[in-house]
Amino acid sequence: MAAAKPTLTDSLSFCLAQLTAAAGEGLGGGKDTATNETPLGRALFVLRTRHVKAAGGIERFRARGGLRPLLALLRRAAAAGPAPSQAGPGSAPSSVESATCDGPAPSSGPAPSASSSSSSSSSPPARLRKTLDLALSILANCCTEGACRAEVRRLGGILSLVTILQCVKTDSIQNRTARALGNLAMEPESCGDIHAAGAVPLLVESLTACQDSQCLQSVVRALRNLADSPQHRLALAQQGAVRPLAELLAAAPDPALTLALVRALLELSRGCSRACAEQLSLGGGLGPLVSLASHPKKAVREATILILANLCAQGLVRPALGNAGGVEVLLGELRRRRGPNGAGPASQQPLVRAVCLLCREAINRARLRDAGGLELLMGLLRDPRASAWHLRVVAALVGFLYDTGALGRLQALGLVPLLAGQLCGDAGDEEEEGREAASWDFPEEQTPERAEAGSFRSLRSWLISEGYAAGPGDISPDWSPERCPPPPPPPEPAEPTSPTLGPSSLRTPRTLRTPGRSPAAASEEPWGREGPALLLLSRFSQAPDPSGALVTSPALCGLLAYVTGSPGPPSPRALRILARLTCNPACLEAFVRSYGAALLRAWLVLGVAPDDWPTLRARPARRQHRELGEMLLQNLTVQAESPFGVGALTHLLLSGSPEDRVACALTLPFICRKPSLWRRLLLDQGGLRLLLSALTRPAPHPLFLFFAADSLSCLQGLVSPTVSPALPPTIPLDLDAPSPCLYERLLGPAPILAPDLHFLLDSGLRLPAQRAASATASPFFRALLAGSFAEAQMDLVPLRGLSPSAAWPILHHLHGCRGCGAALGPVPPPGQPLLGSEAEEALEAAGRFLLPGLEEELEEAVGHIHLGPHGGPESVGEVFRLGRPRLVAHCARWTLGPGQCPRKRALALVGLVEAAGEEAGPLTEALLAVVMGVELGSKGSSLDC
Repeated sequence: MAAAKPTLTDSLSFCLAQLTAAAGEGLGGGKDTATNETPLGRALFVLRTRHVKAAGGIERFRARGGLRPLLALLRRAAAAGPAPSQAGPGSAPSSVESATCDGPAPSSGPAPSASSSSSSSSSPPARLRKTLDLALSILANCCTEGACRAEVRRLGGILSLVTILQCVKTDSIQNRTARALGNLAMEPESCGDIHAAGAVPLLVESLTACQDSQCLQSVVRALRNLADSPQHRLALAQQGAVRPLAELLAAAPDPALTLALVRALLELSRGCSRACAEQLSLGGGLGPLVSLASHPKKAVREATILILANLCAQGLVRPALGNAGGVEVLLGELRRRRGPNGAGPASQQPLVRAVCLLCREAINRARLRDAGGLELLMGLLRDPRASAWHLRVVAALVGFLYDTGALGRLQALGLVPLLAGQLCGDAGDEEEEGREAASWDFPEEQTPERAEAGSFRSLRSWLISEGYAAGPGDISPDWSPERCPPPPPPPEPAEPTSPTLGPSSLRTPRTLRTPGRSPAAASEEPWGREGPALLLLSRFSQAPDPSGALVTSPALCGLLAYVTGSPGPPSPRALRILARLTCNPACLEAFVRSYGAALLRAWLVLGVAPDDWPTLRARPARRQHRELGEMLLQNLTVQAESPFGVGALTHLLLSGSPEDRVACALTLPFICRKPSLWRRLLLDQGGLRLLLSALTRPAPHPLFLFFAADSLSCLQGLVSPTVSPALPPTIPLDLDAPSPCLYERLLGPAPILAPDLHFLLDSGLRLPAQRAASATASPFFRALLAGSFAEAQMDLVPLRGLSPSAAWPILHHLHGCRGCGAALGPVPPPGQPLLGSEAEEALEAAGRFLLPGLEEELEEAVGHIHLGPHGGPESVGEVFRLGRPRLVAHCARWTLGPGQCPRKRALALVGLVEAAGEEAGPLTEALLAVVMGVELGSKGSSLDC
């Protein structure tokens, strides 16, 4: 059938005229006999079906001034409707009632339709209901456009809609009114006006009174749009909007209503308030929500999971949520989103927060542990992309502080090195959590408010509510949750305590042998971002044998980096952990195997951290760090010199793996002070040679050569505590005040002594000489110049393979010069290579010409320039490469000399090892001679050890 042709009565002008007339004169009027309907009804029908739905129709309707008469018509219609039976707590304000609901009594009309579920006393006549239906439908459609929403608010339309919602209880009217209010609530200003007009209690009343699904969906949508801010969400929850939604959800509604309900609950549960959680739980919504988490429709499923995650912010509902299966649901969803085809970090954030909050109740911790939650949390800690959540995860793991099985599993999964890395790592702060997020295991406990921000505030609240601590600062694993001590008394004014780490607290190692603390000191223990990690590490350190987890290079580096790098005083808990480990006999072998003792000495006593090596970076020396290091090493000394320690060290050195034997030999000088012990292990049983032979092998530790240089220096001090190593010169040579030069008498145009011989160099240079002096200086020249060779009869004797600089000290030496400074001439300055230089050429020539005194003088000159005050560790390897035994010994003495900077000593040893290459014998013997305090190659010396 062809569509009806538009008539004059269908024009927008006609419709607006009818609307204006009805708004000014009332709702009466006779029927049009042609259409069997009133002109107003026809105009409203055409406006809704044709004009408003057309492209740009809403804008034209608003521009032609249609909203004002439409709202006036709604006010008249509301006034003509039935008055409410009684104003209850959920009704609109009384001023609204008196202004709008006390109108003339409705005229008689047809009975309400069968679809209406309201009583006849609150249903308007059929004609009035139809007028309201059409007008509200037009208004709701218009409110989808932003300019119309602003004008409706300006014209006072919100109050009219609230009045209709209160006075007319027909489902269709309630449906369209709620839809209009929902559209208006899309504007923040309108949303506030709707709340102020008292619409929320009326919408909540409609949820319980209405049975029509379409009407319920509109009401639910309106409530969802009204939850646009934390204040409005809290107001909705306090006015009872959540419980009816939960009850409807529990009644298994149709799919469309289910989607509307979960979307509304998602908005209302954002920043979940206590009232919201209570109402949702009392309304029986937890079970249905858990069931809907596996809904086939993605929108329902994802919204439900986020609701469950939001509910975890309230401790009072978490136990019930866990009983309903929420732990498994949230873990499964987080695991899925972290999978290969999962979502990004932003979508994981609420689930991570929820899972961490679930760790605050014992029942949920058990469920989480059984469902594989520990592995999931450890995966988050290992993931660098999840670094923003690491602090929260570590704080959540504190919940397992006294769960022995869980702690064992976490240790096996590698928690300790991750915790050590957290001590000085960078991570973003977590958002603030309210008091309601604290554990609900002890709901009667009142959580004190603290000024801390982020997850640490809520963690401390949780520790108090769990009974782990009696006060905000009293958080220690030394006390069990079953025996919570009373709150600590305040310190006496005459003896104030300070949380700073002073020298007195570290002076005697005995003070930290058995870690203990007074209540006053405990109450002032600092608690920062590293608090949860230190609490867990402290718990691990109290195990009978914590060596496998804590006495490792990563764990020790993390603790030492925190102690030395903390901007303020470090937590005393970290110091107690280190003291506890060094006092535990079960940890002694681990400290030896992992080079832990050497690391403690290097980092704390010498001030050299792994990051400082090999760069010579200055680190400010702190006395408290040095005293702490000496105290910890003294603790290890006590263990090492005990009968158990002697047996353990002997077993390591004699029967351990090659790596363990080297580590033991290197560590012994740091922790053994009894001469009988270290002499037997290092000298009699070959520990020293074992260490020296390992220098040229691949390093088992990044700081191995630094440790080795320090160990050899310490051992040298043990062998000769009062005798300094012999100085390198074997021939007195004061290079700063040279002796008179005897050779210069042959030089110049008028020499004092006339030369009777000249030496001819390859360069053509002629050097004057005296035959008698030259022949007596060396057996080589005696045979050359006074023997049967042809040179004995020659006045010009060639010297092959010599440069002028290399020949110059030889001529001086032949004529009796000793210490005149000529030996310094061929030696290049520091920083330039010695191999291939004129100094090497001169040394080779001195040996070739049988001039041992000159060799010594040249070697001393090399040592004076390259290993003197102006030389550096980089020159040691260059000198060693010359391969001269005396210079090798000189290099070893320079490296292990007393008072040498530890960094320079280690760098010099690195240069020696590189220069030695595969030929490690000379270096080993030289270092051994220096350590033992004997001259290399001296008569009667014995280097057997």
